[in-house]
Amino acid sequence: MKVYRERKDIVTIRGNPVTLVGSELKPGDKAPDFTVLDGDLKEIRLRDFAGRIKVISVTASLDTPICYMQTRKFNQEAAQLSDTAVMLTITMDLPFAISLFCMTAGVDKIKTLSDHKYASFGNAYGVLIKELRLLAHSVFVIDEDDTVRYIEIIPELTHYYTYDKAFHYVKKLA
Repeated sequence: MKVYRERKDIVTIRGNPVTLVGSELKPGDKAPDFTVLDGDLKEIRLRDFAGRIKVISVTASLDTPICYMQTRKFNQEAAQLSDTAVMLTITMDLPFAISLFCMTAGVDKIKTLSDHKYASFGNAYGVLIKELRLLAHSVFVIDEDDTVRYIEIIPELTHYYTYDKAFHYVKKLA
């Protein structure tokens, strides 16, 4: 079993520090591969989007108002991107719950994926919250060559994300 690094003092929940598990990525790093599930329980990997710009919106749970708003906003922005880019939302929610959410919320421009089975993404990108087995709110922008270009981890899990920096960066790449 692989042992992952633990980091503290990066994210809090209602002011209480939590532990992030996994690799600490920085802009310029090669984006690690991961395995997540789509709503049909099909395994999806980073390499499935080879040659495209990848925008990864990471949420704790789509059942929370903050994650709901973040996912809806990314869905709206995805409609404005060219075919050279793809937007993904990754959460620890079950694939069935994700499918229901997308259907009822009208989310149809992004790929919404579950890290519940393996926690592969959370560990590879260093955003798995040890105490809750949830993912920290964050955004990753990865270029066509799978190089990480932008990272933002939201320091407080209960705060809204300001999308402007990430979307500005994506539009420069696309």
